[in-house]
Amino acid sequence: MPFELTREYIEQLKEAVKSEDEKTAQKMIVDLHPADIAEVFGEISNEEAKFLYILLDGEKAADVLIEMEEDDRENFLKILPGELIAKRLIDKMESDDAADVIGVLSEQKQEEILQSIGDVEQAGDIVDLLSYDEDTAGGLMAKELVMVNENWDMNKCMREIRKQAAEIDELYYVYVVDNEDILKGTLSLKRLLVSRANAKIKNICNADVISVRTDTKSEEVANIMDKYDLVSLPVVDTIGRLIGRITIDDVVDVIREEAEKDYQLISGITQDVEPTDNALLLTRARLPWLLIGLLGGILGAQVISMFEENLKIDPKIALFFPLIAAMGGNVGVQSSSIVVQGIAAKIIDLTSTARKLLKEISVALINGIILSSLCFVYNIVFKTSFELTITVSTALLAVIIFASVFGTFVPLALNKFKIDPALATGPFITTINDIMGLLIYLGIGRLFYDIF
Repeated sequence: MPFELTREYIEQLKEAVKSEDEKTAQKMIVDLHPADIAEVFGEISNEEAKFLYILLDGEKAADVLIEMEEDDRENFLKILPGELIAKRLIDKMESDDAADVIGVLSEQKQEEILQSIGDVEQAGDIVDLLSYDEDTAGGLMAKELVMVNENWDMNKCMREIRKQAAEIDELYYVYVVDNEDILKGTLSLKRLLVSRANAKIKNICNADVISVRTDTKSEEVANIMDKYDLVSLPVVDTIGRLIGRITIDDVVDVIREEAEKDYQLISGITQDVEPTDNALLLTRARLPWLLIGLLGGILGAQVISMFEENLKIDPKIALFFPLIAAMGGNVGVQSSSIVVQGIAAKIIDLTSTARKLLKEISVALINGIILSSLCFVYNIVFKTSFELTITVSTALLAVIIFASVFGTFVPLALNKFKIDPALATGPFITTINDIMGLLIYLGIGRLFYDIF
């Protein structure tokens, strides 16, 4: 059954730690999944977590560290000696996880840990990974993999696989290289099992292999693995030499981080923040778009002041300001959200811009006619003046079409200029649509009141 963290459990655990009852404390956490233990550590102090952490065996302790939130992990590692981190934790991790753990620490702490690692080759792999940007394939990859030469026969291949596989947790593919370590293909486990003992690897491997370079952006890596349903992706250098692999668990983290970033942009938050961040950082992340919203409100007021004479003729025009603004904002966000989703999934590209705009105009026209007709009927039933009835219905149709086209065009334009299109789905769209909606509504009102 899934573990349920309760206040009662936390209090009992804290009491065991306070009384230094190692037996009880160990019994309470030893059978928990590493992710559950990481959740527990998030609810207690670092000193209490340290007491419990020492009670775990090396492999589980390493897994718990990987499962912890980055900020919690960084603060927790600061109180652990570098030698303890190296001997009990890093030795139990694959190189990519070890680099992630060490990468958030100060250079002095990193050096202390690396010098305490007994395996020089492992330390070298971690140093290599730390040199890559964390948002690239090089920053995501692990050095551990199973690699065989294309000139070997199956007998030698199987011996090498047994030797190399002991160093990795999960074996998804066997990678085939030439004498210069240039990636040539992959071997599936099924092919290994059914092939003859004297068969040459070059004759049975799959040469149609998808790979990425070390400088490939992490978002593109995630898209490639999603598109081709890959559980592992080889990473090569600029001349095609195999130097690492990226597994699906690393990509899931990237997808989650990108989703969180897009959600924050949609919500009008300009920086990557966490609920645990201090008030100053949260204010700095939220304030820019709030200032833009304030400016938009002021501009909206200026638009209304330009049509003050219209309001004097029929003050009831003001009753429909919320309707026009709300419909424009909703339609704009709907359109932009669909486009952003299509861009992220590589369904929409620049070649389909005109087709997408045409489709959105068609959808907006149908929705606009339905909604403006309903609004027209409402005003007729409640005996609104003919001038206002025509104004509201016509303006609503025009605003829906404008908001739909604008909501489609903006993310496409931002994507063309290499700006995250998710920026277009939040306050930006709603603020512009509010201003333009009022301008369209009052402009049409002035025209119709002059005619009638």
